[in-house]
Amino acid sequence: MLRRVAVRATYGSQPAPAPGKLPVANAGTPNRHRQMKQHLAVSAIGSDRTGMVHDLTRVISESGGNISESRMASLGTEFAMLLLVSGNWHALAKLETELKRLADTSNLSIHLKRTEPRTPRTDMLPYSIDVVCLDQSGIVSGLSGFFASRGIDIAEVSTRSYPAAHTGAPMFAVQMIVNVPSRIHVAHLREEFMEFCDSLNLDAILEPVKS
Repeated sequence: MLRRVAVRATYGSQPAPAPGKLPVANAGTPNRHRQMKQHLAVSAIGSDRTGMVHDLTRVISESGGNISESRMASLGTEFAMLLLVSGNWHALAKLETELKRLADTSNLSIHLKRTEPRTPRTDMLPYSIDVVCLDQSGIVSGLSGFFASRGIDIAEVSTRSYPAAHTGAPMFAVQMIVNVPSRIHVAHLREEFMEFCDSLNLDAILEPVKS
């Protein structure tokens, strides 16, 4: 005589689901989305003092974030920091909370925004721009207008004022990185750019970015 034996299938430590139902994921299993690398743009500015960079970067490190890119500079009596921080969902959520706490206790103005890494552009070529001239108003506006009118993106801009070495005359320097679309004839662009700079008495160099 055959005996019927009931066998109960299991899913790990959980019993099999009832007929017609799908198995439920273990509540302790990490959500894939929360484990993916995410990105947070951070801008912070406050009165310049010793230890500002350490205060901000310590919070980022202790929260589990990683600094992918950063720009920092003194602006008058203020110190400004721009950072791109990466980490999983838990790390960035904790970082957002901790940075708000830091802003409340350290007299820092902090702005946060979730973002995505920039996708590499294969249809553009990076070029560096160096400009030096006597200090005058409208230089950055004129340069940015020249490139914008030709559909050329500006990736980075850095400027500074300084006195000339021998005369003490007020000087102004601009460094830019621009992304030139491959459809643009670079020789023609360089010719137009030099004519534009000559019209404003700007000494300028346009050359490919060295990798």
